[in-house]
Amino acid sequence: MKITLIAVGKIKEKYIRDAVAEYSKRLSRYCRLEILETADEKTPEDAGRAEEKSIREKEGKRILKLIREDAYVITLEIEGRMPDSIELADKIEKLGIRGVSHIIFIIGGSIGLSEEVRARSDYALSFSKLTFPHQLMRVILLEQIYRSFRIIQGEPYHK
Repeated sequence: MKITLIAVGKIKEKYIRDAVAEYSKRLSRYCRLEILETADEKTPEDAGRAEEKSIREKEGKRILKLIREDAYVITLEIEGRMPDSIELADKIEKLGIRGVSHIIFIIGGSIGLSEEVRARSDYALSFSKLTFPHQLMRVILLEQIYRSFRIIQGEPYHK
């Protein structure tokens, strides 16, 4: 199975880059992982709704260009479903059984995803009602994907 992570913005902090590299290495036993970054837009502190919508649309166009037609798309959204780790593993496993060979996870920028990207999503996923820095979400997501593959393989994992 191929897993692609599309994320808006670059990771600046070394400790986050190191964590992403560690989970990428661990995941190489289970899947082909690809991480694609797309440019983020500067969001002024006093941005209004129209300006924020415009920013999401610009970022969204960049994201949509990276999505393959045959991929199953999972967007990270605050309003998404909140499965536990076993349920997420079950979701990934069932997709594989159904013949899905490519799953794309999308992490938007600091103000979220455009309506166009959300409309392309096959499944909206949320990890919490809390808000996390989108750069840190990469690590959290990769850890959960890794945990999912360990669960699928019947290997030990921390509960």
